[in-house]
Amino acid sequence: MMRFGRIMSFCAVVAGVNMAVAACAQDSLRERWSERLRSRMETKLVEPPAAGVVEKKYGDDPLQTFDYWAAKHSGAPLVVFVHGGGWSRGDKRNATGTSKVENWLAQGYAVASVNYRLVPQVTVEQEAQDVANALASMKSQAAELGFDADKIVLTGHSAGAQLVALVGTDGRYLAKAGLSANDLVGLVAIDGAAYDIPAQMNDGPPIMKKTYVNAFGSDPKRQRALSPALQDLAANTPAFLIIHVKREDGIRQARELADALEKAGVPVTRRQFSGSGLKGHMEINRSLGDPDYPATAWSINGSSKAFPRNRGGALRIFLRRNSTSIASSADLCPAEIRTFYSRPSEHCRR
Repeated sequence: MMRFGRIMSFCAVVAGVNMAVAACAQDSLRERWSERLRSRMETKLVEPPAAGVVEKKYGDDPLQTFDYWAAKHSGAPLVVFVHGGGWSRGDKRNATGTSKVENWLAQGYAVASVNYRLVPQVTVEQEAQDVANALASMKSQAAELGFDADKIVLTGHSAGAQLVALVGTDGRYLAKAGLSANDLVGLVAIDGAAYDIPAQMNDGPPIMKKTYVNAFGSDPKRQRALSPALQDLAANTPAFLIIHVKREDGIRQARELADALEKAGVPVTRRQFSGSGLKGHMEINRSLGDPDYPATAWSINGSSKAFPRNRGGALRIFLRRNSTSIASSADLCPAEIRTFYSRPSEHCRR
Protein backbone atom coordinates (compact mmCIF):
# COMPACT_ATOMS: atom_id res chain seq x y z
CA MET A 1 0.00 0.00 0.00
CA MET A 2 2.84 2.36 0.91
CA ARG A 3 4.53 1.49 -2.35
CA PHE A 4 1.35 2.32 -4.23
CA GLY A 5 1.14 5.65 -2.38
CA ARG A 6 4.73 6.50 -3.30
CA ILE A 7 4.02 5.61 -6.94
CA MET A 8 0.95 7.85 -6.92
CA SER A 9 2.93 10.71 -5.34
CA PHE A 10 5.66 10.28 -7.92
CA CYS A 11 3.07 10.30 -10.71
CA ALA A 12 1.54 13.47 -9.28
CA VAL A 13 4.95 15.16 -9.20
CA VAL A 14 5.66 14.08 -12.78
CA ALA A 15 2.24 15.32 -13.87
CA GLY A 16 2.89 18.65 -12.15
CA VAL A 17 6.27 19.00 -13.82
CA ASN A 18 4.75 18.14 -17.18
CA MET A 19 2.03 20.75 -16.68
CA ALA A 20 4.63 23.35 -15.74
CA VAL A 21 6.75 22.48 -18.74
CA ALA A 22 3.68 22.65 -20.97
CA ALA A 23 2.76 26.06 -19.53
CA CYS A 24 6.28 27.37 -20.09
CA ALA A 25 6.25 26.00 -23.61
CA GLN A 26 2.91 27.68 -24.24
CA ASP A 27 4.22 31.01 -22.90
CA SER A 28 7.33 30.64 -25.04
CA LEU A 29 5.15 29.87 -28.06
CA ARG A 30 3.04 32.97 -27.37
CA GLU A 31 6.15 35.13 -27.10
CA ARG A 32 7.56 33.76 -30.37
CA TRP A 33 4.20 34.26 -32.06
CA SER A 34 4.00 37.82 -30.75
CA GLU A 35 7.53 38.61 -31.93
CA ARG A 36 6.77 37.08 -35.34
CA LEU A 37 3.54 39.06 -35.65
CA ARG A 38 5.26 42.30 -34.68
CA SER A 39 8.05 41.62 -37.12
CA ARG A 40 5.55 40.98 -39.93
CA MET A 41 3.57 44.12 -39.14
CA GLU A 42 6.74 46.21 -38.93
CA THR A 43 7.87 44.81 -42.27
CA LYS A 44 4.56 45.93 -43.77
CA LEU A 45 5.28 49.41 -42.44
CA VAL A 46 8.44 49.70 -44.53
CA GLU A 47 7.95 52.55 -46.94
CA PRO A 48 10.24 54.98 -48.72
CA PRO A 49 10.96 58.15 -46.73
CA ALA A 50 9.16 61.34 -47.63
CA ALA A 51 10.82 63.31 -50.41
CA GLY A 52 13.67 65.65 -49.58
CA VAL A 53 15.28 63.61 -46.80
CA VAL A 54 18.92 64.12 -45.84
CA GLU A 55 20.70 61.71 -43.48
CA LYS A 56 23.06 63.14 -40.85
CA LYS A 57 25.32 61.50 -38.25
CA TYR A 58 25.43 62.40 -34.57
CA GLY A 59 27.88 59.71 -33.41
CA ASP A 60 30.34 57.09 -34.57
CA ASP A 61 28.02 54.06 -34.49
CA PRO A 62 26.19 53.27 -37.76
CA LEU A 63 22.87 53.61 -35.91
CA GLN A 64 23.67 57.06 -34.54
CA THR A 65 22.06 58.91 -37.42
CA PHE A 66 18.97 60.97 -38.10
CA ASP A 67 16.92 61.80 -41.17
CA TYR A 68 16.14 65.47 -41.71
CA TRP A 69 13.52 67.22 -43.83
CA ALA A 70 13.90 70.99 -44.19
CA ALA A 71 10.84 73.21 -43.89
CA LYS A 72 9.72 75.39 -46.77
CA HIS A 73 10.99 78.46 -44.96
CA SER A 74 14.02 78.94 -42.72
CA GLY A 75 13.54 79.54 -39.03
CA ALA A 76 10.75 76.97 -38.72
CA PRO A 77 10.07 74.98 -35.53
CA LEU A 78 11.55 71.46 -35.53
CA VAL A 79 9.66 68.25 -34.75
CA VAL A 80 11.94 65.35 -33.75
CA PHE A 81 10.48 61.83 -33.92
CA VAL A 82 11.85 58.75 -32.10
CA HIS A 83 10.73 55.34 -33.41
CA GLY A 84 9.54 52.36 -31.38
CA GLY A 85 10.32 48.66 -31.61
CA GLY A 86 10.53 47.25 -28.10
CA TRP A 87 13.94 48.93 -27.53
CA SER A 88 15.54 46.11 -29.56
CA ARG A 89 14.41 46.69 -33.15
CA GLY A 90 12.90 49.32 -35.44
CA ASP A 91 14.45 51.95 -37.64
CA LYS A 92 13.77 55.54 -38.66
CA ARG A 93 13.02 54.34 -42.18
CA ASN A 94 10.38 51.73 -41.27
CA ALA A 95 8.75 53.27 -38.22
CA THR A 96 8.49 57.00 -38.85
CA GLY A 97 5.54 57.00 -41.24
CA THR A 98 5.45 59.07 -44.41
CA SER A 99 2.04 60.55 -43.58
CA LYS A 100 3.13 62.28 -40.40
CA VAL A 101 6.28 63.69 -42.01
CA GLU A 102 4.37 65.06 -44.99
CA ASN A 103 1.68 66.46 -42.70
CA TRP A 104 4.16 68.22 -40.44
CA LEU A 105 6.07 69.61 -43.42
CA ALA A 106 2.82 70.89 -44.90
CA GLN A 107 2.14 72.71 -41.63
CA GLY A 108 5.44 74.54 -41.90
CA TYR A 109 7.61 72.48 -39.55
CA ALA A 110 11.05 71.05 -40.16
CA VAL A 111 11.17 67.34 -39.27
CA ALA A 112 13.84 64.92 -38.04
CA SER A 113 13.63 61.21 -37.27
CA VAL A 114 16.23 59.61 -35.01
CA ASN A 115 17.91 56.22 -35.10
CA TYR A 116 19.51 54.97 -31.89
CA ARG A 117 21.49 51.93 -30.81
CA LEU A 118 19.43 48.95 -29.70
CA VAL A 119 19.17 46.42 -26.87
CA PRO A 120 21.01 44.09 -26.27
CA GLN A 121 24.05 45.83 -27.81
CA VAL A 122 23.40 48.77 -25.47
CA THR A 123 21.16 49.57 -22.50
CA VAL A 124 17.97 51.62 -22.45
CA GLU A 125 19.96 54.26 -20.56
CA GLN A 126 22.31 54.51 -23.54
CA GLU A 127 19.36 54.68 -25.92
CA ALA A 128 17.96 57.66 -24.01
CA GLN A 129 21.38 59.27 -24.13
CA ASP A 130 21.49 58.71 -27.88
CA VAL A 131 18.21 60.63 -28.19
CA ALA A 132 19.59 63.52 -26.11
CA ASN A 133 22.85 63.51 -28.08
CA ALA A 134 20.94 63.59 -31.36
CA LEU A 135 19.03 66.64 -30.13
CA ALA A 136 22.28 68.37 -29.20
CA SER A 137 23.73 67.61 -32.63
CA MET A 138 20.66 69.01 -34.37
CA LYS A 139 20.64 72.13 -32.23
CA SER A 140 24.30 72.79 -32.98
CA GLN A 141 23.49 72.63 -36.71
CA ALA A 142 20.29 74.69 -36.55
CA ALA A 143 21.61 77.53 -38.71
CA GLU A 144 22.91 75.13 -41.36
CA LEU A 145 19.75 73.02 -41.33
CA GLY A 146 17.47 76.05 -41.31
CA PHE A 147 15.28 75.62 -38.22
CA ASP A 148 14.76 77.67 -35.06
CA ALA A 149 16.94 76.15 -32.31
CA ASP A 150 14.59 77.57 -29.66
CA LYS A 151 11.51 75.77 -31.01
CA ILE A 152 12.09 72.02 -30.78
CA VAL A 153 9.34 69.50 -30.04
CA LEU A 154 10.32 65.91 -29.20
CA THR A 155 7.90 63.08 -29.98
CA GLY A 156 8.04 59.29 -30.03
CA HIS A 157 5.89 56.18 -30.44
CA SER A 158 5.80 53.06 -28.24
CA ALA A 159 9.34 52.45 -26.93
CA GLY A 160 10.15 55.81 -28.47
CA ALA A 161 7.42 57.36 -26.29
CA GLN A 162 9.14 55.98 -23.18
CA LEU A 163 12.51 57.28 -24.35
CA VAL A 164 11.31 60.82 -25.12
CA ALA A 165 9.33 60.93 -21.87
CA LEU A 166 12.42 59.79 -19.95
CA VAL A 167 14.63 62.39 -21.62
CA GLY A 168 12.04 65.02 -20.78
CA THR A 169 11.59 64.04 -17.13
CA ASP A 170 15.09 62.97 -16.06
CA GLY A 171 17.31 65.96 -16.71
CA ARG A 172 20.55 63.97 -16.54
CA TYR A 173 20.31 62.85 -20.17
CA LEU A 174 19.93 66.36 -21.55
CA ALA A 175 22.56 67.70 -19.14
CA LYS A 176 25.11 65.13 -20.31
CA ALA A 177 24.46 66.28 -23.88
CA GLY A 178 24.99 69.91 -22.89
CA LEU A 179 21.28 70.74 -22.95
CA SER A 180 18.46 71.35 -20.47
CA ALA A 181 14.67 71.21 -20.35
CA ASN A 182 14.67 74.79 -21.63
CA ASP A 183 15.95 73.50 -24.96
CA LEU A 184 12.63 71.71 -25.58
CA VAL A 185 9.34 73.45 -26.19
CA GLY A 186 7.39 70.28 -25.42
CA LEU A 187 7.00 66.53 -25.84
CA VAL A 188 4.42 64.29 -27.49
CA ALA A 189 4.24 60.69 -26.23
CA ILE A 190 2.36 58.40 -28.64
CA ASP A 191 0.80 55.20 -27.27
CA GLY A 192 3.54 54.27 -24.83
CA ALA A 193 3.00 51.79 -22.00
CA ALA A 194 6.26 51.98 -20.03
CA TYR A 195 5.98 55.17 -18.02
CA ASP A 196 5.85 53.23 -14.72
CA ILE A 197 7.96 50.18 -15.46
CA PRO A 198 7.58 48.28 -12.15
CA ALA A 199 3.79 48.52 -12.49
CA GLN A 200 3.91 47.43 -16.12
CA MET A 201 6.12 44.47 -15.21
CA ASN A 202 3.51 43.42 -12.65
CA ASP A 203 0.23 44.00 -14.46
CA GLY A 204 1.12 44.44 -18.14
CA PRO A 205 0.33 41.84 -20.82
CA PRO A 206 2.19 38.57 -20.08
CA ILE A 207 3.02 38.30 -23.77
CA MET A 208 5.21 41.42 -23.41
CA LYS A 209 7.02 40.34 -20.24
CA LYS A 210 10.13 39.08 -22.04
CA THR A 211 10.44 42.35 -23.98
CA TYR A 212 10.34 44.35 -20.74
CA VAL A 213 12.78 42.06 -18.95
CA ASN A 214 15.22 42.28 -21.85
CA ALA A 215 14.98 46.05 -21.80
CA PHE A 216 14.70 46.87 -18.09
CA GLY A 217 16.05 43.83 -16.26
CA SER A 218 14.80 42.62 -12.90
CA ASP A 219 16.22 45.26 -10.55
CA PRO A 220 13.29 47.36 -9.20
CA LYS A 221 15.62 50.29 -8.49
CA ARG A 222 16.75 50.41 -12.12
CA GLN A 223 13.17 49.99 -13.34
CA ARG A 224 12.10 52.99 -11.25
CA ALA A 225 15.01 55.06 -12.53
CA LEU A 226 13.85 54.41 -16.10
CA SER A 227 10.19 55.27 -15.37
CA PRO A 228 9.15 58.76 -16.52
CA ALA A 229 6.13 58.81 -14.17
CA LEU A 230 8.35 58.12 -11.14
CA GLN A 231 10.89 60.90 -11.70
CA ASP A 232 11.33 63.88 -9.39
CA LEU A 233 9.48 66.15 -11.78
CA ALA A 234 10.49 69.80 -11.79
CA ALA A 235 8.43 72.86 -12.64
CA ASN A 236 10.53 73.43 -15.77
CA THR A 237 9.81 69.95 -17.16
CA PRO A 238 8.65 70.50 -20.76
CA ALA A 239 4.90 70.39 -21.32
CA PHE A 240 3.44 67.07 -22.48
CA LEU A 241 0.83 65.91 -24.94
CA ILE A 242 0.02 62.21 -24.32
CA ILE A 243 -2.05 60.43 -26.97
CA HIS A 244 -2.98 56.76 -26.99
CA VAL A 245 -5.45 54.13 -28.17
CA LYS A 246 -7.71 51.95 -26.02
CA ARG A 247 -5.14 49.45 -24.81
CA GLU A 248 -5.85 48.66 -21.18
CA ASP A 249 -2.25 48.90 -20.01
CA GLY A 250 -1.60 51.93 -22.21
CA ILE A 251 -4.53 53.76 -20.65
CA ARG A 252 -3.30 53.00 -17.12
CA GLN A 253 0.23 54.07 -17.90
CA ALA A 254 -0.79 57.26 -19.73
CA ARG A 255 -3.13 58.25 -16.92
CA GLU A 256 -0.40 57.74 -14.31
CA LEU A 257 2.10 59.85 -16.25
CA ALA A 258 -0.46 62.61 -16.82
CA ASP A 259 -1.41 62.62 -13.13
CA ALA A 260 2.24 62.80 -12.05
CA LEU A 261 2.94 65.69 -14.42
CA GLU A 262 -0.16 67.57 -13.37
CA LYS A 263 0.69 67.10 -9.69
CA ALA A 264 4.13 68.61 -10.36
CA GLY A 265 2.55 71.61 -12.09
CA VAL A 266 3.66 70.61 -15.59
CA PRO A 267 1.23 71.49 -18.43
CA VAL A 268 -0.17 68.21 -19.77
CA THR A 269 -2.96 67.06 -22.04
CA ARG A 270 -3.98 63.41 -22.41
CA ARG A 271 -6.19 62.25 -25.26
CA GLN A 272 -7.55 58.77 -26.06
CA PHE A 273 -8.48 57.45 -29.51
CA SER A 274 -10.18 54.35 -30.91
CA GLY A 275 -8.15 51.25 -31.63
CA SER A 276 -7.07 48.34 -29.47
CA GLY A 277 -4.37 45.72 -29.21
CA LEU A 278 -1.36 45.54 -31.47
CA LYS A 279 -3.39 46.67 -34.48
CA GLY A 280 -4.47 49.91 -32.80
CA HIS A 281 -0.96 50.43 -31.46
CA MET A 282 0.51 50.19 -34.96
CA GLU A 283 -2.29 52.16 -36.59
CA ILE A 284 -1.86 55.30 -34.50
CA ASN A 285 1.75 55.47 -35.62
CA ARG A 286 1.15 54.62 -39.27
CA SER A 287 -1.97 56.77 -39.72
CA LEU A 288 -0.92 59.83 -37.74
CA GLY A 289 -0.77 62.59 -40.33
CA ASP A 290 -3.64 61.23 -42.41
CA PRO A 291 -6.30 63.97 -42.37
CA ASP A 292 -9.02 61.33 -41.91
CA TYR A 293 -7.38 59.81 -38.83
CA PRO A 294 -8.81 61.43 -35.65
CA ALA A 295 -5.50 61.68 -33.79
CA THR A 296 -3.99 63.80 -36.56
CA ALA A 297 -5.93 66.83 -35.33
CA TRP A 298 -4.28 66.35 -31.95
CA SER A 299 -0.75 65.79 -33.15
CA ILE A 300 1.61 68.55 -34.14
CA ASN A 301 -0.76 70.04 -36.64
CA GLY A 302 -1.79 73.46 -37.87
CA SER A 303 -5.32 73.05 -36.47
CA SER A 304 -4.04 71.18 -33.43
CA LYS A 305 -5.28 71.67 -29.93
CA ALA A 306 -1.71 71.18 -28.78
CA PHE A 307 0.72 73.03 -31.02
CA PRO A 308 -0.09 76.09 -33.15
CA ARG A 309 1.13 76.31 -36.73
CA ASN A 310 4.30 78.04 -37.86
CA ARG A 311 2.85 81.48 -38.36
CA GLY A 312 3.15 84.76 -36.49
CA GLY A 313 5.54 83.63 -33.77
CA ALA A 314 4.34 80.04 -33.80
CA LEU A 315 4.77 77.60 -30.93
CA ARG A 316 4.68 80.46 -28.49
CA ILE A 317 1.58 79.62 -26.52
CA PHE A 318 0.61 76.09 -25.52
CA LEU A 319 3.95 75.02 -24.22
CA ARG A 320 5.07 78.05 -22.25
CA ARG A 321 6.41 76.79 -18.95
CA ASN A 322 4.81 79.60 -16.97
CA SER A 323 1.34 79.11 -18.45
CA THR A 324 -1.61 77.52 -16.74
CA SER A 325 -1.88 73.76 -17.24
CA ILE A 326 -4.15 73.25 -20.19
CA ALA A 327 -6.34 70.32 -19.31
CA SER A 328 -5.14 67.06 -17.90
CA SER A 329 -7.19 64.26 -19.41
CA ALA A 330 -9.65 66.74 -20.89
CA ASP A 331 -10.29 68.43 -24.22
CA LEU A 332 -9.64 72.03 -25.05
CA CYS A 333 -12.71 73.78 -26.38
CA PRO A 334 -12.28 73.80 -30.17
CA ALA A 335 -14.31 76.99 -30.63
CA GLU A 336 -12.01 78.85 -28.29
CA ILE A 337 -8.71 77.52 -29.50
CA ARG A 338 -7.66 80.78 -31.18
CA THR A 339 -8.46 82.73 -28.05
CA PHE A 340 -6.35 80.27 -26.07
CA TYR A 341 -3.43 80.64 -28.42
CA SER A 342 -3.55 84.42 -28.18
CA ARG A 343 -3.80 84.48 -24.39
CA PRO A 344 -1.45 81.89 -22.84
CA SER A 345 -2.75 82.25 -19.29
CA GLU A 346 -6.25 81.14 -20.23
CA HIS A 347 -7.56 77.67 -20.88
CA CYS A 348 -10.90 75.99 -21.31
CA ARG A 349 -12.52 72.67 -20.65
CA ARG A 350 -15.58 71.03 -22.15
